[in-house]
Amino acid sequence: MTETTTRDQTADGFPLHRGRGRFNAAFFRAMGPYLESSLRPHKQRVFAGLPASVVEIGPGVGPNLPYLPPGATLVGIEPNRYMHDRLRAAADRRGVRLDLRERMAEQTGLPDHSADAVISSLVLCSVTDPEAVLAEIRRILRPGGTFRFVENVVAPDGTPTRASQRMFRRPWAWTFEGCSCERDLERAVRGAGFASVEVEHYRLHSPFLPFNTQIAGVARA
Repeated sequence: MTETTTRDQTADGFPLHRGRGRFNAAFFRAMGPYLESSLRPHKQRVFAGLPASVVEIGPGVGPNLPYLPPGATLVGIEPNRYMHDRLRAAADRRGVRLDLRERMAEQTGLPDHSADAVISSLVLCSVTDPEAVLAEIRRILRPGGTFRFVENVVAPDGTPTRASQRMFRRPWAWTFEGCSCERDLERAVRGAGFASVEVEHYRLHSPFLPFNTQIAGVARA
């Protein structure tokens, strides 16, 4: 099967691969409970006290819906349409009103200063331009609004994890739709012009070695 028969595009040009798109939707649905068992303490900390309306960059199949308050509205910026059915079903189960937008995170289409909170988890590794996404988040946040994030990041030089990130760079990115575990996302967030940034470093203990160095934090506009 040729690439032209397996690749499609969303309305704003996201290169959607039918096989990998479906695989990732199924993978994160299946692996959700396992990932959440490790990430839950960090998400509980940074997602605590979310407002009734939240913008999420890359909500996927909805692993962060349980952290929203009852009756909340989620504006989901999700270009992978193969995630959409599972996300809608999960939102229905949680009683969350879903405003789903098939757009890339660099251009959400939301008005300036229209969001009290933006969240992301395990997403900034795979966006095309992290700096542009962070600038877009700042643009849509109201003054005093928060960007709350849980992300995987580059490991320190000279460590086995860093070596594995280099070794698996290409197959990892191909499988997980551009995900790079070699991005210094803490530096990107700190350099994005937020009024304040708080970051916690931690390590997951999982067989997915390139993925195990993580940060969680809150940036305030």
